[in-house]
Amino acid sequence: MRLKRIHAAWFGIHFSLVTAVCFAGVFWLIAEGSTILPSAWDKYARKGELVASWCLGKEAGTSNPIRLAIATYLHAAGIQAGYTFFAPNVPSHHRLSLELFYDDGRVEYESPRVHSKAAALGLDSLLDRLAEERFEPVREALVKRLAFSVWREHPEVKKVRATFGSVNLPDMNEFEQGKTETFQPMFSFDFSLRGDEQQ
Repeated sequence: MRLKRIHAAWFGIHFSLVTAVCFAGVFWLIAEGSTILPSAWDKYARKGELVASWCLGKEAGTSNPIRLAIATYLHAAGIQAGYTFFAPNVPSHHRLSLELFYDDGRVEYESPRVHSKAAALGLDSLLDRLAEERFEPVREALVKRLAFSVWREHPEVKKVRATFGSVNLPDMNEFEQGKTETFQPMFSFDFSLRGDEQQ
């Protein structure tokens, strides 16, 4: 009897967390105006997203043990991302643009290259993670590695400027008006042949 209660309680906690993750994703989509729902719903969706985030412990401090326990369980169970990952509304993503400066004044533009679909998926995931605050201490090192992979193919390059930013897709109305995606820079690094970097 006691084991059944434990199983029932565990199921209740697990189901509640799955529900909160899904609602947080759905409310976020509505609040961002990525659905056909009226814009008047945006502020209510934002409140709903905050409630769902509170249930997931995201409103607590980053070192809060409850937040850490919930986050660990969500990742271990594979339920940290809701339906929005697979939804037809593609979320904004990030891009790393590399400017290659030559001695003769030429400037070329490149992006980090990958050799397989799996590597491309991994690179997209890495770039999305770089935007998070917790990755700030390692951003420069990671961007430098990505820039170096392109640099090896262009040994005559004097300097590389790596610019990281978010790519925002137009909403339905903007797309119908002919608007295209916009690139919003977030940070950049300059890498010289001497290995000197500056932000």
